[in-house]
Amino acid sequence: MERFDAVVVGVGGMGSAALYHLARRGKRVLGIERFDVPNDLGSSHGVTRIIRLAHFEHPSYVPLVRRAYELWRELETAAGEQLLHVTGAVDAGGEIYDGSLRSCVEFDLPHELIDGRELGRRFPGYRLPEDLPVLLQPDGGFLACERCVVAHADAAVASGAVLRTGERVLGWEDKDDRVVVRTDRRTVETEHLVLTAGAWSQEVARLPPGLVVAERQVLAWFEPRRPDLFSLGQFPVFNLALDEEHVYGFPMFVVPGFKVGRYEPGGERVRDPDSLSREPTPDDEAALRPFVERYFPDGAGAALTLTVCPFEPSPDVDFVLDRHPESERVVFGAGFSGRGFKFCSVVGEVLADLALDGETRHDIGFLSLGRFG
Repeated sequence: MERFDAVVVGVGGMGSAALYHLARRGKRVLGIERFDVPNDLGSSHGVTRIIRLAHFEHPSYVPLVRRAYELWRELETAAGEQLLHVTGAVDAGGEIYDGSLRSCVEFDLPHELIDGRELGRRFPGYRLPEDLPVLLQPDGGFLACERCVVAHADAAVASGAVLRTGERVLGWEDKDDRVVVRTDRRTVETEHLVLTAGAWSQEVARLPPGLVVAERQVLAWFEPRRPDLFSLGQFPVFNLALDEEHVYGFPMFVVPGFKVGRYEPGGERVRDPDSLSREPTPDDEAALRPFVERYFPDGAGAALTLTVCPFEPSPDVDFVLDRHPESERVVFGAGFSGRGFKFCSVVGEVLADLALDGETRHDIGFLSLGRFG
């Protein structure tokens, strides 16, 4: 039976980062991924993911994302390619504007307060209401998410990690001085187990009932009528709370089209991610198109691509980072709720800290499992 210092189950955004941080500390570490690395079945795909310093969800995320920026830049150096693209970030509408402004003020983050008229003058792809208050974050942008996963995995393997794909974990058990992990191909032993199974976390990590569900979300790429207005360098990423909807988007990058997504908390939710309906439908496009036509009319051409992405929300849509209640040798990260990718680099560091040292210098108390009682 093979024995490792650490095993990481699930090598998507979070797991690839954990694998990297464990390997770079000189540990003999194994990464087990049920699908491919990368893949389009989990929550770490879609070409681009937003990164921003100000967090409307909770100001306590700001120190974590500051460290994430540092670690992404370190990974870029190791990978020899650009992974983080700064475009500026637009936050407007309701609690998005209010929460982002609160984070900016509390942490003295660079930002500018303008209105929809001024935003449209600077970036004509936007047609927001002229008197709408807008917060512009100059440091916001996006990560090339699949490339980030590959960069973390490659750097981990270069540091001695073992990566196995197409292998499904069937169970794990704490055996006093080790954890035994069973897959559909083999059994291995480890001193430390890190569980980052994304939407599959409920079953794989044996979490308390209802802690994580799989939520169907759809991403769309629309063909701009004026591509120059939506090109990289001419169009900031955005989060908008308008017309009782939360919609986010990106400039054109790598694949054709202007990318838009819509948070749909009331969407399809399932306990088993394998049962999630993954084929886009005309209704998926119809749910996004009116918003795009209203506020980005020059970007509202034909829908070029639609893809389904499973989010993994926790009950309060905040992350869960903690040691497992069943074993001090097991740690897990889950419940990233569709907005966790920007944190992958620092979450990998946190999980490595928790696994090897039992604690971390990062303030993650507000993300503990204990908050759910």
